[in-house]
Amino acid sequence: MRVVVRVRPGASRERVGGHYGAAADAALVVAVTARAVDGAATAAVLKAVAAAFDVRLRDVTLVSGATHRNKVLDIDLPESLGALRLRELLDS
Repeated sequence: MRVVVRVRPGASRERVGGHYGAAADAALVVAVTARAVDGAATAAVLKAVAAAFDVRLRDVTLVSGATHRNKVLDIDLPESLGALRLRELLDS
């Protein structure tokens, strides 16, 4: 399943939850402590999203947005389970 995320690098603590933007096109907010230097924040985002969706790190891949705050991720997870968990995270 594809997930659009909005990254907040340099946060005081890591957190996956909340939404950014309009409800229909909302992006999942991922706050990471890593700074946006040399891909550190992107790597931290992949790790945080894998933990939030309870999948292995290798099941989360970056599709686009390597150097941007908005990223598209592909998560190897059944659509029904993924959609339910995404809704829970967007509402938190």
